[in-house]
Amino acid sequence: MRKSILFGAAILVGVLLLVCSTVGIAVAFAWPKLPELSALTDYKPRIPLRIYTADGELIGEYGEERRSYAPIKTVPDSLKHAILAAEDDRFYEHGGVDFAGLTRATLLNLLGGARRQGGSTITMQVARNFYLSREKTITRKLYEILLSIKIEKNLTKDQILEVYLNQIYLGQRAYGFAAAAQIYYGKELSNLTVGECAMLAGLPKAPSTYNPVVNPPRAKQRQQYVLRRMTELGYIDEAAHDKAVAEPVKLAISKSHPSVQPLISLHAEYVAEMARQMAYEQFKEDAYTRGIKVITTVMKNDQQAAYRSLRRGLLDYERRHGYRGAEAQFDLAGVKNEQDEQLEELLEDVLDQDEIRAALVLEASAKKVRVYLRGGEVEDVTGDSLKYAAAMLASNAPQQKQVRRGALIRVVKTAKGWAITQPPEVEAAFVSLDPSNGAIRALVGGFDFNRNKFNHVTQAWRQPGSSFKPFIFSAALEKGYTPGSIFEDGPLSFTAAETGSQAWSPGNYDGKYEGPMSLRTALAKSKNSVAIRLLQAIGPAYGQDYVTSRFGFDADKNPPYLTLALGSGAVTPWQMASAYAIFANGGYRIQPYIVSEIRDENNRVVARVTPPVAGQQAEKVLDSRNVYLMHTMMQDVVRRGTAGKAMSLGRSDLAGKTGTTNDYVDAWFSGYNPGLVGVAWVGHDQPKKLGSGETGGVLALPIWIGYMEQALKGVPDTPMPVPGGLLRVKTDKGEDDLIYEENMPSEPTPASEPAKE
Repeated sequence: MRKSILFGAAILVGVLLLVCSTVGIAVAFAWPKLPELSALTDYKPRIPLRIYTADGELIGEYGEERRSYAPIKTVPDSLKHAILAAEDDRFYEHGGVDFAGLTRATLLNLLGGARRQGGSTITMQVARNFYLSREKTITRKLYEILLSIKIEKNLTKDQILEVYLNQIYLGQRAYGFAAAAQIYYGKELSNLTVGECAMLAGLPKAPSTYNPVVNPPRAKQRQQYVLRRMTELGYIDEAAHDKAVAEPVKLAISKSHPSVQPLISLHAEYVAEMARQMAYEQFKEDAYTRGIKVITTVMKNDQQAAYRSLRRGLLDYERRHGYRGAEAQFDLAGVKNEQDEQLEELLEDVLDQDEIRAALVLEASAKKVRVYLRGGEVEDVTGDSLKYAAAMLASNAPQQKQVRRGALIRVVKTAKGWAITQPPEVEAAFVSLDPSNGAIRALVGGFDFNRNKFNHVTQAWRQPGSSFKPFIFSAALEKGYTPGSIFEDGPLSFTAAETGSQAWSPGNYDGKYEGPMSLRTALAKSKNSVAIRLLQAIGPAYGQDYVTSRFGFDADKNPPYLTLALGSGAVTPWQMASAYAIFANGGYRIQPYIVSEIRDENNRVVARVTPPVAGQQAEKVLDSRNVYLMHTMMQDVVRRGTAGKAMSLGRSDLAGKTGTTNDYVDAWFSGYNPGLVGVAWVGHDQPKKLGSGETGGVLALPIWIGYMEQALKGVPDTPMPVPGGLLRVKTDKGEDDLIYEENMPSEPTPASEPAKE
């Protein structure tokens, strides 16, 4: 018996010696082939490109990996303790490999335990994530162990933990705990509770399995395990443990919208895309991994006001033009109940449009429509909220458009409950800027960026209609006409020979004529016949040269024909804002810009815009007297003309001009006070009639008013100073008005050449 025991021991010792020698040989062979650790010693995480407003609000993030770098000294102890409890409680004691834990895990795996044991330390996980595959082979495990030992010899424990904290994948495209805290909870690391720390610390083991968005029960179970380990290790006491366990899970994202970055709550997608393009132009693909920050000129409150006002304006338009009916019809015959998974699947590819939610009709009658919303919500639409869709609830409504069981419709939450609505087919744009330097304060390029990424502010070339008239009237003042000059408001007719193409009989918008009137009155009432006669008097060629050289419009898009007086050329809202800024700032050409500076990963400024300022470096393009007279004329447009609705703002410093093109295809309002310019446009992408009566004053002006109401809140009236060289006179109608003082030289203006960038 004793001999057999000794024999067995000898064999065991022999095997151990053989294994050790084999391992020794393997180590000797493998160690020189281990990779350099520069990726760790000079750790540079892939930080996404981020776009901010001028006042620090995040509006865009671009990069495959959502990541925010957090130095180890900024990580709260509660999170460190949770991670150590969950992943490696002997981290600060072992040398990279916890041989006791590894042996225990190996034995349990060999014995066929129900749960596979990994035995990997935090250092081993860092080695695997940076240098190795996840294949389960002895060779790979050996390299992992050796690499871990090498890492421990070259980095401190805190450096290793810092890399781990910032590199590990935690689900929802979140890499690192700082990004995960933002995505799951909308918080900085320092604001996490003990329970939230434990929830995040449970993710590295299996981000998909323990994801609180996708699998709340499993995530809660894992969280409780981490909290129990924190208590056993003495990191928290029983009271803290019980409090964390009882803490409700409050996520910043939901299962229905798992890909949305919760910190981006401000809708400035068109601004962010413009900034992204600029960053890519300078840094190429590195822009998405280097942690570049782009600071725009946009202000949070201005952007929010513009976005809301534009959407409200288009939804009001939709309500005026009736409900079109259901977007699609689905067969719900196989749906067993109101929480059937089929309902969620049917909505999977249907995008919500911010507050406008996609909904599946479960039942419909004249008194109630019951709908299923993404995420399992079931709501009722009742009472007056059904009036809008009443025609499509009727039994004789077209089958494909009828609101009935299986119909896909849209609903919105109002103060009175849920109501049926529909996304508009029409589009819009709004842009505002500071006329002193061209800094964009707000920009909304369309109703919904996810639906239509075409930026109507910068890319939509449209006819400006009567909103172009102030530029023609300004040209006339330079030619010696005055606001009191009298022109005939009467019918016009031009032969084909005169127009060079076909006979033309332009008329006023309302078909009414009032006889002789002053230019001031003609602009306030937007009289087409007077504008045409005025351009005819100064000459179309002069008019074209004036609007292109002074205001920066494209000559090829605004040819020298009489139709130029009615805004028949092509402009963008961006150009219109730039041009109206000249009236607002006293006659100086400014260049609109939307990015103020770009910072690198170390927060160093690598690019900064220093724009020319009106009254300083900016080029003077209009005589101050011309500017002031045009300002008073456009004030009359607001006070007694087509933009009278703007008087609801209760200000005396507003000026601007409405614009409506033939057949109500485009609707504009361009207006300002001396400190802020705003331009609103509404129209279809494929030009077509907006509807009878849908003028600039009806469609675009309310959007402008809604924005200015918020943007100018608390801002005192700012009267424009009266320049020298003007005389007050009596007009032919007996009214007081201003004219250029005779023998007063004009201020120098540049030749007919656009300002250089």
